Amino acid sequence: MVSKLLLATQEVITKARKGGVSPNIINQLIGHYDAVKEGIGVHKSPKNYGAFPTDPYSHTPFHRGAQQPGMTGQVKEDLLARWGELGIVVENGCVTFDPFLLKKSNFLEDKNRFEIRDVNNDIISFDLPKNSIGFTLCQVPVIYQISAENFIKIKYFDRKEEQILANSLNEKLSAEIWKRTGEIKSINVGILEAQLR
Repeated sequence: MVSKLLLATQEVITKARKGGVSPNIINQLIGHYDAVKEGIGVHKSPKNYGAFPTDPYSHTPFHRGAQQPGMTGQVKEDLLARWGELGIVVENGCVTFDPFLLKKSNFLEDKNRFEIRDVNNDIISFDLPKNSIGFTLCQVPVIYQISAENFIKIKYFDRKEEQILANSLNEKLSAEIWKRTGEIKSINVGILEAQLR
């Protein structure tokens, strides 16, 4: 239920932000969002929670195999909430990167490697620089970097590159992601530090 409340709170914040509600009210709502997130069991010790906080097979009798994974709903809502924190917004078939709920503490303090399976099921890896975070969108690697400007750099498998001075992809580029065509090798997104919490 806490995960459902977290997701509902995020939806209220997003709606308020789109509706032009004052930044002061938005910040208060974000404070409530953080408080709700701290209430989720995985963020608590067993002593504080009063039980083991995650029991993925809570409905499985000892003498039988898995009957119903007890965390299925929670995992779904937590994943949706994380997508919201990463600022993945899809409108009219176009993807926008607007991570206004993302904390600066989520970004790497030192460089690291990012390894995934791409749409062709090949293992590929990327260098993640300091002050970046990596994730995938339909198996396309997306790397957020703290930057002096908003931009999107698209690297294609044919080695071509394209830069967009915005935070949205058009319908054609978005379709390349949704259809998993393999045309897009990676997406780098410049995020202003002022956009982060």
